[in-house]
Amino acid sequence: MSTPATTPVVPTPTATTLLHRGRPVRPWAVLVVLMLPVLLISVDNTVLSFALPSITAQLGATGSQLLWIVDAYPLVLAGLLVPMGALGDRVGRKRLLLIGATGFALVSLVAAWSPTPAALIAARAGLGLFGATLMPSTLSIIRNVFLDRAQRRLAIAIWASGFAGGAALGPIVGGALLTHFWWGSVFLINVPVLLVLLPLAVALIPESKDPAPGPVDPLSSALALATMLPLVYAIIAVGEHGLTALTGGCVLVGLVAGWAFVRRQRRLATPMLDVRLFTNPVFSGAVSANLLSVLGFSGLLVIVSQFLQLAAGLSPMDAGLVLLPGLVGSVAAGLLAVRLVRYVRPGILIGSSFLLAAVGYGVLTLVGDVPTPVTVAVTFVIMGVGVGLAETLTNDQITTAVPPEKAGAASAISETAYELGTTLGVAILGSVLNAAYRSRVVLPDGLTADQAHAAGETLGGATRIAGDLSTVDSGALLESARLAFDAGTQQAAAVGAVVAIGAAVVSFITLRRATAL
Repeated sequence: MSTPATTPVVPTPTATTLLHRGRPVRPWAVLVVLMLPVLLISVDNTVLSFALPSITAQLGATGSQLLWIVDAYPLVLAGLLVPMGALGDRVGRKRLLLIGATGFALVSLVAAWSPTPAALIAARAGLGLFGATLMPSTLSIIRNVFLDRAQRRLAIAIWASGFAGGAALGPIVGGALLTHFWWGSVFLINVPVLLVLLPLAVALIPESKDPAPGPVDPLSSALALATMLPLVYAIIAVGEHGLTALTGGCVLVGLVAGWAFVRRQRRLATPMLDVRLFTNPVFSGAVSANLLSVLGFSGLLVIVSQFLQLAAGLSPMDAGLVLLPGLVGSVAAGLLAVRLVRYVRPGILIGSSFLLAAVGYGVLTLVGDVPTPVTVAVTFVIMGVGVGLAETLTNDQITTAVPPEKAGAASAISETAYELGTTLGVAILGSVLNAAYRSRVVLPDGLTADQAHAAGETLGGATRIAGDLSTVDSGALLESARLAFDAGTQQAAAVGAVVAIGAAVVSFITLRRATAL
């Protein structure tokens, strides 16, 4: 029987149909909205890397302060993602997304006009706080609105590609902004994006939460931060001062706090982080691979963005264009992973992607005595493809290991691994670079104490001081500083290669039983 023309056809909800304001949810429209915060945060990280030379010149930041300016955001983010994921399960993921977007926009304004390196570090920590409310919401909402496994994998691939896409867009946006405006402009781009996100999120995204959430646990949150803050501080301080009683004490404090955190989670009836999930080798292997996939990539991105501008003499825009093919390759590889996993087991594919990334690092260490823009471009194409494959597949394994009502916690673990990898990558590779630079740079005679400190800390500082010296001393200082920075870049790449090979071994062993179904 045909339906009369005057009678509207209303879809009948099924048991698996999600509704929002009385209408079926459109998952792909929701995904488009969720890509806004993903792109925003990834652009923010890449843009900041390209702004570091300007920050050094205008705020006089030291090498350690530059690392903290970069690391304050992902460090706080990583420390709070798990508790914020649990909070989203309790109060609603959409609500937390809206709160995070509003706070992120306001703190971005503060960061843009920070008058000192310390103020900028504090603002970056504030961005990490509100970023922690944004990111668990995105992946957990995807997990809840995409009920079909194949569609969900594609959605996660697009989500993961958004990080690489934002990283690819960042150098172009940053280059254009830094060519015409001051360094603080890289933070102002956050505000209009978030103003678009808020009304779209209200209109299109359904609310979801855990029907039986556990209590919020401030002590567990404090222990998580007490684990990571001292360890990251120790890594950065070792690069500047070597092994000292202070750095050793920080490592001890971090390890004890980590032990206390795990012990508390085991004893709680409803833990903030269910550490029992890590007894599953596929889950723990996927989390470990997720962390390691970004550790070397993020650390080297910060280093080569400075190398291209300060050592190779490129403008911010040209430096961004050098890295663009590799970052685009990461996006393409993430999308390609959805098809490849139909024919190759995930464990083999993930392990092989790390070996490919190791080859990329090797290019930077073995081709010539001094890296060139061409060397850097080739390195990032190879690395980008490897990391893009690994990121998509590890996120898929992590998020599908738990039921939908626990998606917030699982998403938080996935994103904690990503942000912790970013933090450790910048801290470890940045410290390797700083230590190599300080040990190799030769300072001309006659410098004041302040000049010697600035020139001996960073290549940006040496470039600034060289402008105040005679032609002979200026040329000698710049040549020595650039060669020292070149050597540090190659040493950091060598460490990245070792990390990638180790990640491949971990993946082949722990993910051999991972399924693509």
